[in-house]
Amino acid sequence: MITKLRRAPRVAMAATWFLSACVVPSVLLAAAPAEVAQQEYDTVMALEPDIDNGRQVYLTCAVCHLPEGWGSTDGTYPQIAGQLRSVIIKQLADVRAGNRDNPLMYPFSVPSILGGAQEIADVAAYVSRLPMTRHNGVGPGTDLARGGTLYRDNCVDCHGAEGQGDVKKHIPAIAGQHYPYLLRQFDNIRTGRRKNADPKMIEQIHGFTQAQEQAVLDYTSRLPPPVDKLADEGWTNPDFPGFVRDAPGIRARPPQSPPADAATAAPDPH
Repeated sequence: MITKLRRAPRVAMAATWFLSACVVPSVLLAAAPAEVAQQEYDTVMALEPDIDNGRQVYLTCAVCHLPEGWGSTDGTYPQIAGQLRSVIIKQLADVRAGNRDNPLMYPFSVPSILGGAQEIADVAAYVSRLPMTRHNGVGPGTDLARGGTLYRDNCVDCHGAEGQGDVKKHIPAIAGQHYPYLLRQFDNIRTGRRKNADPKMIEQIHGFTQAQEQAVLDYTSRLPPPVDKLADEGWTNPDFPGFVRDAPGIRARPPQSPPADAATAAPDPH
């Protein structure tokens, strides 16, 4: 087992990272973004995570993904709760290195804000243990039979029959993901906007029509995560008791307790 690294204060860590970049700019410039990301991924994967510190680091992430990690039903932010640890690490490393363009996420991922390799290991472990919402955003449900066939023919080999992903190959778990987010990533991968996409997937989905895309991703959004990964109804993250949740209602918020007079209650927007 690798000895846990001592974590320096954030300011000192940021200063160290900045000075290192200034001292050896030629090394940084010589390495391609994918290589830089891979080096950080390998470093992080070798560390022993500290869940307690991950809880503190996650406060940065909760600004967008919310304390529960459930993101937005409109797809602006994905559900990251319960995602495979290796996937979280890979995506963070790619964003930080410029191997994945994500203008919304990048400012929150830089070392001066998020921290270094140890912080990535810690927060990834924390997020991977968060229970998932039962109320993710799904598609219209009008062509699920076709979507199921397309999924089995094109997606099972990598993402798994249940959408569980692959931790060793850092292939994302996609069961329970928001339908609009799946649509956006599918398009970004097919058009080459998502630079860290698997070339095999780009080739696999290149010929999909819009109708096929919508059908398969509607089906995917309805794949249920394992029961033991789901949050109880009404669950809120106890680590963030004073956090103000999203007011407009587009985030995947914990369902509210039903009122005493259920007959006059407004329908659940999700």
